[in-house]
Amino acid sequence: MTTANPADNDFEQSPLTQTYTQNDQTVQIDIYKSDEHGWILEIVDQDNNSTLWEDHFESDQAALQEALDALNEEGIEAFIGSF
Repeated sequence: MTTANPADNDFEQSPLTQTYTQNDQTVQIDIYKSDEHGWILEIVDQDNNSTLWEDHFESDQAALQEALDALNEEGIEAFIGSF
């Protein structure tokens, strides 16, 4: 598991960044842009455990759709807790 910290670099946070709740559990969908690599997707749970996608996205909307698809297909439990 890798954690990116937007505060450490020059990142632009997407307005599509949001919280997501399923089965009474909540995660944060973080989407931010790197000048060099496109849009970055990260899902963070309440204990600050993070799932960071290695692939980057051409748009923040594409990153959000990937997050929502993954959460719906795998369930929120797959993104909660340490791995």
